[in-house]
Amino acid sequence: MKRHIRAAIGVLVGTGLLIAGNAWAAEGKLRIAQQFGIVYLTLNVAQAQKLFEKHGKAVGVDIDVELVQLSGGAAVNDALLTGSVDIAGAGVGPLFTLWDRTKGRQNVKGVASLGNFPYYLVTNNPNIKTIADLTDKDRIALPAVGVSVQSRILQWASAKQWGDADYARLDKISVALPHPEATAAIIKGGTEITAHFGNPPFQEQELAENPKAHILLKSYDVQGGPASSTVLYATEKFVAESPKTYRAFLDGLDEAASFIRANPEAAADIYLKATGAKTDRKQLLAIIQNPEVSFKITPDNTLGLGQFMHRVGAIKHEPKSLSDYFFDDPRISSGS
Repeated sequence: MKRHIRAAIGVLVGTGLLIAGNAWAAEGKLRIAQQFGIVYLTLNVAQAQKLFEKHGKAVGVDIDVELVQLSGGAAVNDALLTGSVDIAGAGVGPLFTLWDRTKGRQNVKGVASLGNFPYYLVTNNPNIKTIADLTDKDRIALPAVGVSVQSRILQWASAKQWGDADYARLDKISVALPHPEATAAIIKGGTEITAHFGNPPFQEQELAENPKAHILLKSYDVQGGPASSTVLYATEKFVAESPKTYRAFLDGLDEAASFIRANPEAAADIYLKATGAKTDRKQLLAIIQNPEVSFKITPDNTLGLGQFMHRVGAIKHEPKSLSDYFFDDPRISSGS
């Protein structure tokens, strides 16, 4: 099914049908694109407890919710632009890319954060100690080359290592691969994949199940502290034409984040049921309760990545404050 969805999106993009005016959902329709990992737990909880529907009824709207599973910021961005989804879930890197591309047109902006999570670049090669040890023989798996937040953070780290002119140095040995497949490659070994820039719980599985696996790079070290690497975003048209649905979405998401903070064990069970993942429950709970992880909708420490992308020419417009690339809401505008 995921392949069929991506293929359909590819046809739309290939034929230039990026603006499908009749495809945009009206008030009461909520289609959300999500990817893989516990970073999407807030959406899993909201769906399981029908929180979007609950808050929709509170404002007089019956909301029909559909979650679409995709892999990689490029596929998610295409789905949003074609009107296949109303809310996109991806890294803050893809958000900046689409914000830049649609400025003055569809005006895509951030809606909310999915929380703060440290992302690890993990390798199964014991001889590789830092990114400077990676060679042309290595392959780094990540959701989308040059677009995903993992790719952008790796570029940022490369710029710090070799200078801004070489920020894309590791793109040539990067390959797009969904997190589950990349994780299997790191754990099993014996493939061309020698590193994976993932997210929870995949990175923890790699470290636990392959004794040779170790961390090369932590996203927080590159970003200068805890950051909201995965976010939700939408077009100005959706926000303007579906205000009640949009409000219900934010309220439901906020309630889901509060539920996770108060009920980590129940949240872990919801994730396992929703995803069918074989992740060890004890390991999953440790991730949810990790002091470096926080579930909230207020974005943290996102501006730096956007300014880096502008500095190296990856985006044309320079973001100068959160209000440039996030829609206004009291719970959101207090972020960074």
